[in-house]
Amino acid sequence: MSIDDRDVPPPPFSPAPGQPADASDPRAVAPDLAHDATTPPTPSGTSARLYNRDLAPSKREGRTWSAYSIFTLWANDVHSLGNYAFAIGLFALGLGGWQVLTALGAGAVLLFALLTLSGFIGEKVGVPFPVMSRISFGVHGAQIPALIRGIVAIAWFGIQTYLASIVLNVLLVAVFPGVAGLDEIEFLGLSVLGWITFVALWIVQVLIVSYGMEMIRRYEAFAGPIILVTFVALAVWMLWRADFDIAWSTPDSLTGWPMWSKILGGGMLWVSIYATFLLNFSDFTRGAKSRASIVQGNLWGIPINMLLFGAVVVILAGAQFKIDGTIIESPADIVAAIPNTLLLALASLALVVLTIAVNLMANFVAPTYALMNLFPKRLDFRRAAIVSAVIGLVILPWNLYDSPVVINYFLGGLGALLGPLFGIIMADYWLVRRARINVPDLYSEAASGDYHYRDGVNPRAVVALTVSGVVALLCVFVPVLHPLTDFAWLIGAGLGAVITLLIANHKHPFTDRDGETIAIAVVH
Repeated sequence: MSIDDRDVPPPPFSPAPGQPADASDPRAVAPDLAHDATTPPTPSGTSARLYNRDLAPSKREGRTWSAYSIFTLWANDVHSLGNYAFAIGLFALGLGGWQVLTALGAGAVLLFALLTLSGFIGEKVGVPFPVMSRISFGVHGAQIPALIRGIVAIAWFGIQTYLASIVLNVLLVAVFPGVAGLDEIEFLGLSVLGWITFVALWIVQVLIVSYGMEMIRRYEAFAGPIILVTFVALAVWMLWRADFDIAWSTPDSLTGWPMWSKILGGGMLWVSIYATFLLNFSDFTRGAKSRASIVQGNLWGIPINMLLFGAVVVILAGAQFKIDGTIIESPADIVAAIPNTLLLALASLALVVLTIAVNLMANFVAPTYALMNLFPKRLDFRRAAIVSAVIGLVILPWNLYDSPVVINYFLGGLGALLGPLFGIIMADYWLVRRARINVPDLYSEAASGDYHYRDGVNPRAVVALTVSGVVALLCVFVPVLHPLTDFAWLIGAGLGAVITLLIANHKHPFTDRDGETIAIAVVH
């Protein structure tokens, strides 16, 4: 989270706790000089290997994430092109309109409950996900969940930027036909036009993130209404094209147990899509004004917004099927068919704005915090964001996207571990510790610290992750267990939670202590 450097000048000019800075000292009033991640402030009792101004707890006073801020996160992410492709795929697999809405609704109810529990942790403790992971895995063992989450995110950051560049390519060719020739010359697997649009979108995202979490909050708030208006307008336009009479199902619609099996599986896949957010929602809610902000933002953003999303899916898919008997793959197909160049340009820009919003929240923040957690003495939020973005560029993500091995086995395998991680962290926090957390000890390497465990690693959490992770991976990759694939996240999360409850030390005298003494104020 971006931090106001003026609140914490660097040593040796840091005032004693509770004392104001000396305004006569030029370095105490020069925030630009103070912003040096190589010399982060280290309050007494904290370790420079665990603490810097961006990993520090956020002060309660001045938190800026309101219910609207939380809502716009979901207003953007729920309406991502990937989610539309998934939900329209349910229609293509034989689920009718009401079955699609039932699957999405069941998943939305479970997501609302789980995301609210996850969000409450960030609001109470005020720390990002890698620091939150120290509770269960130890101050050094937390690198395991942080890196798993970060690697998945950084790959998808590059892939999503590439997908957004494709939409921008279509827009540029439609508005400026002369650039079409640049799309025929390739370099490292991507056309010249593709390189131009990819790098342009890459730079835009780096600029936004370089200003910290507050700028991300503002961008999400800006993009949310645009996205909602765009998709509602597309739905109305498709209704008009279909004479307000849509197909509620296809001739291949499922019935009986196959139908209910697909509804349940679709609902659980809908939950697993948000497995990443379920883990690192605290990255955002650490700036929440209150628990009420999280509940209200989640209520409007998840079940209510997902109901709107489901209605748009049914209308888009049903209207297109009514018109010509085909099933679209994505709303981008509908946008590409808009006959008016101006409207096509506006709709394409909206999709680009959407993809950037989704990428920032889902795939940029997590690796940024993960890298800071690895190198807190060298990287602040801005530097870690740039490193993340550079990695997302040099891996040539369009080649990853075209590789089934990378998508299905590497990213799919890492994704299967997100369920076990969630189950372990949630069970440990809510059921073992009962939300009693000693926040200052999250930044301490002292052997007497609450989260030191064994050399900074909690072996019980590692055992729980190993066992539940192996089971989750088997569900995903072993052919005989294919019927369980849709439920792999739930199985992994449930098993991780159960093992944690069985082997955790329930007799430990858990301390509840906030982190205000070492907290940093967020920038407005």
